[in-house]
Amino acid sequence: MSGWAGIFCDRPCILGEGPAAHPGLGRLYWLDILGKHLCERPFDGGSTTRHDLPVMASVVARVDDRTQLLGAEDGLYLRDIGSGRLRLLTPLEADRPETRSNDGRVHPCGALWLGTMGKHAETGVGSIYWFFRGEVRTLFTGITIPNAIAFSADGTSATFADSEAGTIWRIATDPETGLPVGERRVFVQIPASEGAPDGAVIDDEGLLWNARWGGASLDAYAPDGTRVRSIAMPARQVTCPAFIGEGADTLVVTSATEGLDPDRTDDRFAGRTFSVPVKVKGRFEPVVRIV
Repeated sequence: MSGWAGIFCDRPCILGEGPAAHPGLGRLYWLDILGKHLCERPFDGGSTTRHDLPVMASVVARVDDRTQLLGAEDGLYLRDIGSGRLRLLTPLEADRPETRSNDGRVHPCGALWLGTMGKHAETGVGSIYWFFRGEVRTLFTGITIPNAIAFSADGTSATFADSEAGTIWRIATDPETGLPVGERRVFVQIPASEGAPDGAVIDDEGLLWNARWGGASLDAYAPDGTRVRSIAMPARQVTCPAFIGEGADTLVVTSATEGLDPDRTDDRFAGRTFSVPVKVKGRFEPVVRIV
């Protein structure tokens, strides 16, 4: 197991999640779900800017160089990057105040998969939704903590997890629509004693990079589900990786302080966003298709 390289952002998040690069702007965006912040920082350094949000949001996706899509507790919002103004695009579980959004990724065709869960991780109340060109469909229900949503570069397969079950599934997808086809199958099973699968991203060579919540590790899995690498991280509750850099060749990982004793000394880097000492053949998230 090799170690981590450094801290990308030293400002701690209560629940850092959803990192996604905006290559046109040369910036990484990520969310503090429970803190209700959208964070941004240039790839090559500088200060981190925190934007206050009126809702808990967990996913940020590119629409274009002026607009982002936020996946939030009551729906999908369009965000003007210049002014920060939000406009509700599509309500989602707006009639369920007990739930919020969680993990999500954009399929190569431009469809968004977005997970929801109970605000107190109530068993089985979460779902995963598909959004594409204004249409929303329910894909999976009965999930406690949806995570590890990621897509192969050619758009023919997806992964997703229920962190509570410790299971990452894999399923074939239609490359034109991002809709699942066929039946899901178990891809990875993580014993509870080793932590739980959290956010993930798939590189251009087909490796799934998964943050292991409670395990202080970023793990890489081959297309057959074999764990081929584990990188020790300086926080136990790492949450989600993303590719940054001019060539999408650098990994960063968010983390969380949620539920930790603030006086802990053995997890003093909790909540920070980390840079990872590996060069990868990554790829940037596609733009999300809203029309």
